[in-house]
Amino acid sequence: MKHLYANLYTWSAILAIVFASVVGDVRLSRAMKQVGDVGALRRRQGLWTVIVRVLGNQNFVLGVAAMAVAFFSLLFALSWGDVSLVAPAAASLTFIGNAFAAKIFLHERVDQRRWIAAVLVAGGVALLAG
Repeated sequence: MKHLYANLYTWSAILAIVFASVVGDVRLSRAMKQVGDVGALRRRQGLWTVIVRVLGNQNFVLGVAAMAVAFFSLLFALSWGDVSLVAPAAASLTFIGNAFAAKIFLHERVDQRRWIAAVLVAGGVALLAG
């Protein structure tokens, strides 16, 4: 019974990592698209302007907060499960989540090769879980 709870805790933490990472990645991507080309902005208006624009962007702040949640979820997952399961499962499921989120929320074109890669990654996660 104790092993069952450890497994439940581990997979719950992995799902928290994936959700928070995907939210963080989407928010950060949206923020940086709103800020624009930081190199050109730095050349035109200076580094301070870049810092103010990035740190003043709500999507950036929420993205960083989500990534912090993902990091602390990773710490919990590693305290309950093996790194040989937690790290690859979290990374691969985040890859799959990012593909879906990029298509749905950022309206990015996700080509067939990326969908095939996502399916293969999902197969790898299934092998890890089993």
